[in-house]
Amino acid sequence: MAKTTTHDSSDVRDNIVAVGQRIMAGKGFSAVGLNEILATAGVPKGSFYHYFGSKDAFGEALLAKYFEDYLADMDRMFQQADKTMAERVVAYFESWRANQSFYDCQGKCLAVKLGAEVADLSEPMRLTLKQGTDGIVTRLAQAIEGGAADGSLAAQADPAQLAATLYQLWLGASVMVKIVRDASPFDAAMETTQRLLRLAR
Repeated sequence: MAKTTTHDSSDVRDNIVAVGQRIMAGKGFSAVGLNEILATAGVPKGSFYHYFGSKDAFGEALLAKYFEDYLADMDRMFQQADKTMAERVVAYFESWRANQSFYDCQGKCLAVKLGAEVADLSEPMRLTLKQGTDGIVTRLAQAIEGGAADGSLAAQADPAQLAATLYQLWLGASVMVKIVRDASPFDAAMETTQRLLRLAR
């Protein structure tokens, strides 16, 4: 019985986080009230504080879950044995472009949507963002090293520095796509990415 109760409690918490992720990806953190999230999740308001100590604690949990899933997806993508590492890196950025729709990102672009906003609101949320983005950059750096090893990439820059540059490039492009309402910033980002990586022909 205790195990079932614990499992049910975890399911409720996960549902609140998932619903919050979808709503906040569209509206931002500050603009969304707990009532909207809980009503959509079908959870009584009084139950919220059983799972989260505050809205900021909820935001921290939401970001942690987002990056956990994001990094797991990266790991799967970069472990595709039927592709060169260069092909895996390009596929990663193509996936980024596909998921960062300027009409409806469907919860897939939380770092872009919330990054600048919550970094100024909450130190714990900022640190969660930093840990998550550090994980992304680390994986990109490892992929660049792998591409040099298998001969599919010919980048000359330090892998860690190049990975950080590429992540910042695509983060900026994602913001610009929302502003200009077309995909041209992603076209420019991909062209620059291929040039910096010096993809082997």
